[in-house]
Amino acid sequence: MSKRAQEQPPFAIFRRADAPSLEESGIMSTAGMAEVDMGGIGETIEAGVERGYVNKVLYATPKFSLVYLWYKSGFPLPRHSHNVDCLYVVIGGSLRIGTEDLGPGDGFFVGADVPYAYTAGEKGVEVLEFRSTGTFDIKLLAGDAFWRKTAERARSKQAAWAAEEESPSRIIVQAAGS
Repeated sequence: MSKRAQEQPPFAIFRRADAPSLEESGIMSTAGMAEVDMGGIGETIEAGVERGYVNKVLYATPKFSLVYLWYKSGFPLPRHSHNVDCLYVVIGGSLRIGTEDLGPGDGFFVGADVPYAYTAGEKGVEVLEFRSTGTFDIKLLAGDAFWRKTAERARSKQAAWAAEEESPSRIIVQAAGS
């Protein structure tokens, strides 16, 4: 078998049901996290922020990755950057990035090491992330005020997020309590 065939198959099928999370897959690493961000992440996790999103690595090879993200209503992504270019397409719901509101079929490109953040709309947002690499990092650039506000939002959104069992595009339907 050629080296190329081992790295990037000429044809492959992937299934959402078999897709691991970003955390399980190991394709994203954390780069140079400041102490304030480490503490902030801990506080938001204690506040239940993990109930506000679903992520799945649909496909990953050394030269390409495709990640599905569902952020529930009002979920705020911290200001961050990645060490590679990223192309995002909204497939359900809406998001606000800067002064722009994006909906299904809209998208944005973020170059390597360019900081950005966005917030899911009132019905949440589903996004596909495309990268021309199989691994990448995330560098958090949020700061203390963001983490405090996000922890407060996570605490206040627990009931709403629990009630959001169906993603905007209906790609994911969760059983109650999962």
